[in-house]
Amino acid sequence: MTKIAFLGLGVMGYPMAGHLQAAGHDVTVYNRTSAKAEKWTAQYGGTHAPTPAAAAAGAELVMACVGNDNDLSAVCLGDEGAFAGMAKGSIFVDHTTVSSKVTHTLYKAGADLGIGFVDAPVSGGQAGAENGQLSIMCGGDQGHFDQALPVMEIYAKLVRRIGESGAGQLTKMANQIAIAGLVQGLSEALHFATKAGLDGRDVVEVISQGAAGSWQMANRYETMLEDHFEHGFAVDWMRKDLGICLETANENGASLPVTAIVDQFYKEVQNMGGGRWDTSSLFKRLQRS
Repeated sequence: MTKIAFLGLGVMGYPMAGHLQAAGHDVTVYNRTSAKAEKWTAQYGGTHAPTPAAAAAGAELVMACVGNDNDLSAVCLGDEGAFAGMAKGSIFVDHTTVSSKVTHTLYKAGADLGIGFVDAPVSGGQAGAENGQLSIMCGGDQGHFDQALPVMEIYAKLVRRIGESGAGQLTKMANQIAIAGLVQGLSEALHFATKAGLDGRDVVEVISQGAAGSWQMANRYETMLEDHFEHGFAVDWMRKDLGICLETANENGASLPVTAIVDQFYKEVQNMGGGRWDTSSLFKRLQRS
């Protein structure tokens, strides 16, 4: 049994923390909305705490899955932040998708306190979190990664250390860049097929078995054709992530023309009222015409 704190009980963090408690660990949760933390403890057991610092007190590992850079800084720093409650030798594992800048800042702040910091963003969406089948890409010191690995493996199908601090976040950016292009390509293919008078399901049955096949095609074409966009990763969060990608590319000189265009397409979806629709709603944008 490991004493663990889990900070952030959104659509990802809620089931991830549940997997840890179900595996026999001693989990204390914190959520900005305390009612969600109370609901979690009623469902899974464990305990909840009023502040990140209180949740982290005595924990060997502190896991977080919150919203953005500012949210992560808020749960880490300050008198009520997790770092204030963590002991030397404990490790903070960040599953949030954030910038590598804030990752480097928190890695250094943790090191000054004798606290390890592993950036460990995840891919796999809500279904992956619920089924314990996430892919986790990590950055940070090898020793800290090795200590956190057995716990992360509880809700993951793959956990890989890519490199030093920030490498996990940079890998997640590559993941989001790839997804943006894939979803737009799938949306255009389905849009073209329907405009041509073809049955989209028949088309996908054939092309998915060839070079065009992808996870997005296998898991999203049906709901796209059914005009169902109320599941999965929200457009608002995707735009946050793509903004990080484009800002980082501007700094390192990478050229991301397709990502920049798709980001603007997602802005159009937001203007359609689809900020909470999932990312496959790029198809709905095309179907307007």
